[in-house]
Amino acid sequence: MTAKSAAAAARATVYGYPRQGPNRELKKAIEGYWKGRVTADSLKETATELRLAKLRQLAEAGVHEVPTGDFSYYDHVLDTSVMVGAVPSRHRAAVEADTLDGYFAMARGTQEVAPLEMTKWFDTNYHYLVPELGPDTVFTADSTKQVAELTEALDLGLTPRPVLVGPVTYLLLAKPAPEVDADFDPLTLLDRLLPVYAEVLADLRAAGAQWVQLDEPALVQDRTSAELNAATRAYRELGGLTDRPQLLVASYFDRLGEALPVLAKSPVEGLALDFTERAAGNLDDLAAAGGLPGKRLVAGVVNGRNIWINDLEKSLSTLGTLLGLADRVDVAPSCSLLHVPLDTAPERDIDPQILRWLAFARQKSREVVTLAKGLAQGTDTISAELSANRADLASRSGSAITHDPRVRERAAAVTEADTHRSQPYPERTAAQRAHLGLPLLPTTTIGSFPQTTELRTARADLRAGRIDGEGYERRIEAEIRDNLSFQEKVGIDVLVHGEPERNDMVQYFAEQLSGYLATQHGWVQSYGTRYVRPPILAGDISRPEPMTVRWTSYAQSLTDRPVKGMLTGPVTMLAWSFVRDDQPLGDTARQVALALRDEVADLESAGTSVIQVDEPALRETLPLRAADHAEYLAWATEAFRLSTSGVRPDTQIHTHMCYAEFGDILRAIDDLDADVISLEAARSHMQVADELASAGYPKEVGPGVYDIHSPRVPGSDEVTTLLRKGLRAIPAERLWVNPDCGLKTRGWTETRASLENLVTAARQLRDELPG
Repeated sequence: MTAKSAAAAARATVYGYPRQGPNRELKKAIEGYWKGRVTADSLKETATELRLAKLRQLAEAGVHEVPTGDFSYYDHVLDTSVMVGAVPSRHRAAVEADTLDGYFAMARGTQEVAPLEMTKWFDTNYHYLVPELGPDTVFTADSTKQVAELTEALDLGLTPRPVLVGPVTYLLLAKPAPEVDADFDPLTLLDRLLPVYAEVLADLRAAGAQWVQLDEPALVQDRTSAELNAATRAYRELGGLTDRPQLLVASYFDRLGEALPVLAKSPVEGLALDFTERAAGNLDDLAAAGGLPGKRLVAGVVNGRNIWINDLEKSLSTLGTLLGLADRVDVAPSCSLLHVPLDTAPERDIDPQILRWLAFARQKSREVVTLAKGLAQGTDTISAELSANRADLASRSGSAITHDPRVRERAAAVTEADTHRSQPYPERTAAQRAHLGLPLLPTTTIGSFPQTTELRTARADLRAGRIDGEGYERRIEAEIRDNLSFQEKVGIDVLVHGEPERNDMVQYFAEQLSGYLATQHGWVQSYGTRYVRPPILAGDISRPEPMTVRWTSYAQSLTDRPVKGMLTGPVTMLAWSFVRDDQPLGDTARQVALALRDEVADLESAGTSVIQVDEPALRETLPLRAADHAEYLAWATEAFRLSTSGVRPDTQIHTHMCYAEFGDILRAIDDLDADVISLEAARSHMQVADELASAGYPKEVGPGVYDIHSPRVPGSDEVTTLLRKGLRAIPAERLWVNPDCGLKTRGWTETRASLENLVTAARQLRDELPG
């Protein structure tokens, strides 16, 4: 096919779409089901309505080929485990008794059985449930969900493309089951898994699928020759099937690299590649590989992970270059639109001109349609869209919001000394122990306490004007008093005020920092029914006034025990926001760090002796390619130290990280130079404690002993068992006792019981220690 005919055939598509609905209807239905207020039939009806609404929206926008199977009640990787029959033995009884309840048991656990481990989806803020596999795993195909959702789209007269997690990525994301040798490699199960995928593909073809998309984002990471050989074998076998739809293998989040020639030479009909800035190497690599003769190319030129409008002319230039490299070039976002909010239209509080700089899922869908039209029919057919796009891009680049000379001058004046504590850790820790007087195995929590219905009602009443600021503050004070009273009664050593005034650990600060924008409806799924509203980092960052001193000081006035000041670190402020794309991330991180440095100084001056600066996103923001790690970690760790290094030696700096694989950033964790780090460890059975010990980590550690993402209450004996494992890796004088993460999403009943058990276990072991 010539370049001209490839352009004429261009179509618009997307890989996936937000699941929650315009008003988070899915979240409300699922949580209602968990609480017994919504029936299973009603939940399924809501889900069907949301899926159909998505399909109609995409069709009305002009998207030619719509995705199916991307919807999920909880997580698409968990859905894949169900599709291939990889149900852990401890969950089989629940799944056999009730499919839906068993599904949620795998996701959340029950009082009797633990859930699947959860971790970050590549370098995003989405969490997936990790498949548990072993040498005895038996795969069986169940294409019920995939066929049903395909049929919904066909019944609407649309052209659907089912989307599945590819077999290689699925196995690379998996881990050995708890009862299996830790050295077991799930990829050895590939030959056992491929026939199951073949069966699912045959079912989808029989149901009417012309194309099926197999997502293989794991192949954009550094891969061994054995892993690349597995990909070669997988797609040689699947591509060689006769009873199957056409196959589109999709990659995203980075360049495909060494895996590109593997997939280009395989007998599949199409590849989908990311051509945004972070994966810009794909263009040169594709040309060097000789293109994709005889194949379909889906070009991801609209950023599916950020919310800024596309530069249409730049994307058209890229698309024009791609013509001639494939038989057919279609236009898409760079990845699933799951990672952005649904629609800018409900955002009434953002200046209309600024709103024109933003594109959420609905707007991005229209962008790919516009680009496909321009590619297929010529730019004259989209001249009005191009003119408006140029004006909006110029408005943003010339705005005073994006450039504050005072902020830039201060950032440029930072010295090396500003990024280091005045004394080394051994001297600091002696001063802190003398100052704080804590026992061995000190207990604490990570920061937030349950946000009650009364508290949420008070916040809504304040926004609606039903109560005034004074009435709201009285409510916050009452919550803090209750939180402090409970912690003192239970016997926790280092207290927190519970963060009742905070809506979100990033948004709360963003709303008080110049340069950020907040949305009212910009919800994005983090995991399951947990949705967040990432703020928009639009301009240069500064702190007009203290943000947390008022409530931290009030809490400290109620107790003689230390109360932690609680802040969110600069890397997480970037990672959990939609960050500006017009300057290097390191420059933006330094601006945020300086704002936080001022807050840390004010907390210390107000008498706060323990200050926690959370960096749960440090690992998730790690670039997917090892060659890019050093540059990222250099600016990320410097930004954290810049935030925290201005304090006295006897002020104890904590940090916290949750739900990630930490093994490849252990040196960076040490480079943060925090005095105490707390980490997720309950679901991974203290694995991180062993990793830190093996790496010779010298500072204090709080590996989590209570999985807060499950409603189950860990018994004191369970906590004791985890602590004993921790003590085998970390000496008692450096071991803290804490939950995995904040308690905002938990209920008070389970929180009270769990923390009582946590303190009981810590005291029991403390009594057993010598001396």
